[in-house]
Amino acid sequence: MKVSVDRDLCYGSAECAHRAPTVFEFVDGYGVVRPGREQAGEEPEVLEAVEKCPSQAITLTEAPRSAPDGP
Repeated sequence: MKVSVDRDLCYGSAECAHRAPTVFEFVDGYGVVRPGREQAGEEPEVLEAVEKCPSQAITLTEAPRSAPDGP
């Protein structure tokens, strides 16, 4: 699962960075996903951050599946 933060919704509570500091950080007053941690959406602390985000700014999406190899 891919995790992302909608900066238009985020109002800077820093709950994400508090609950999952290895995945989120607080930059310029907003929560952001740390570079290289975009695929961490199934980690328990990320799921908790999604649930507890007061602005509901964190989104989990399915990673696109790769196309099967040719015949």
